[in-house]
Amino acid sequence: MRKTTAKLWLMGIGLCAASFAQAAYEGPAVRFKLAHTAPPGNHITGAYEKFAELVKEKSDGKVVVQLFPGAVLGSDRVLIEGAQKGTLQMGVSSTPNLANFSNQFQVFDLPYITTPEKQQQLYAAINPGGALNQYLEKAANDIGLQPIMYAEYGYRHFVSSDKPLNSAADLEGLKMRTTDSPVEVAVAKSLNTNPAPIAWGEVYTSLQQGTIDAEGNTFPHLYGAKHHEALKYAITSAHNYGMQVAMANKKWWDSLAPETQKVIQDAALEAVTYQREVLYPENERQARLAFEEAGIQIHDATPEEIQTFKTLTRPVFEEFAAKLPGELIELVEQTQQ
Repeated sequence: MRKTTAKLWLMGIGLCAASFAQAAYEGPAVRFKLAHTAPPGNHITGAYEKFAELVKEKSDGKVVVQLFPGAVLGSDRVLIEGAQKGTLQMGVSSTPNLANFSNQFQVFDLPYITTPEKQQQLYAAINPGGALNQYLEKAANDIGLQPIMYAEYGYRHFVSSDKPLNSAADLEGLKMRTTDSPVEVAVAKSLNTNPAPIAWGEVYTSLQQGTIDAEGNTFPHLYGAKHHEALKYAITSAHNYGMQVAMANKKWWDSLAPETQKVIQDAALEAVTYQREVLYPENERQARLAFEEAGIQIHDATPEEIQTFKTLTRPVFEEFAAKLPGELIELVEQTQQ
């Protein structure tokens, strides 16, 4: 009898501990839309799928995220415009495209302002409570947006369709696809390439037709778009870093109950941590393996070769950094020390 009583008492203690670990959600039922442009199977898509799953779990099914992936609701620009207007609760955009709404997000476009070796320090600064997070939250609030989740995009590397890439000098003379980003165009010029701003959807055909013969992007993004079918060479330049940021309409966000906001914030942090630690490394590994199986020769740049890239692109860094707040530049550079 005493054993049974003791067992029940211990079970009670366990249930109490579980309730303290995750209290029942007591907020209202909420349903909202989140749209992004990443394709199926991409680590960005996986991150937002995890986010939706966690929101539902943490709210006991009362808060539901309706996902619209693959640009079905439009481009990055369209999605952020929708979030600003309130016709969409959350839109996701890459940091380069966010720079069209607030130039302060252009800080991540600056060549080599961040490095793969210092990612954990960058994450700490961009996560809730970090100094960089707080700074960019104000920048977003000023244009009617609320940052929710800084999903990983990754580091871009240079690739070519017909010329071996073993150093920065090998890029000279190549017809380099860029976005409309003035920083990206300037970087292409600093490396003595011929920049050709082309919409993403037209790049594959342009590679096949020879309109361009080089570009810079992450291996997972290139592989997801099947660009590896038209590529032969790559160099791990890691010259540019980006994130895919979920932005909520600020008025809508402020109207949510505190309990609902907490569920969304907790789910976002847990989902992005999962992406950074599990999804992104695996997606990167798979994409690189697929490149190698397709016969693409990948040159892993040495520290000395990376330094040459940094030296050549430093004038671009200085030109565009001068147009941004010094405090912002300092906050990002502090993560690299």
